[in-house]
Amino acid sequence: MDRIDKHLLRLLQKDGRLTNAELAEQVGLSASPCARRLKRLEEQGIIDGYRVSLSRKEVGIAMTVFVEVSLNNHQEVSIENFELAVVDMEEVISCHVVSGAYDYLLEVVSPDLTAYETFTRKLQRLTNVKDIHTHLAIRQVKGNTALPIYRT
Repeated sequence: MDRIDKHLLRLLQKDGRLTNAELAEQVGLSASPCARRLKRLEEQGIIDGYRVSLSRKEVGIAMTVFVEVSLNNHQEVSIENFELAVVDMEEVISCHVVSGAYDYLLEVVSPDLTAYETFTRKLQRLTNVKDIHTHLAIRQVKGNTALPIYRT
């Protein structure tokens, strides 16, 4: 990955709607070589998709909650069942396996406290969930930012 590839990636992370012609102009290439670079970055899996960023408020999300989850046991089938269940929960927008006092950290969104309570009941019904601890996000300081590009 050279400096032009990195420049393309930074531009796309800021505005994924830039046309190939606009990208080419900003990185100093003609349209064809720019398109070939983008195709190569996609084929290499560096660009893994194109998405739109939505306003949480405008789509009815009033709450963001971080949920620490501990499992009853760490047998492969228990872990697999939990992870499959979480993948199917639309309220969970990210799920991370973590080290420390709990096993998973979930980022959960909800329109209100009643809907969040319904979600926690669904989570508690999973037989392999031992404990959950909730942290209500008061205000986001930073989010939806471009990824730094460390690869050379």
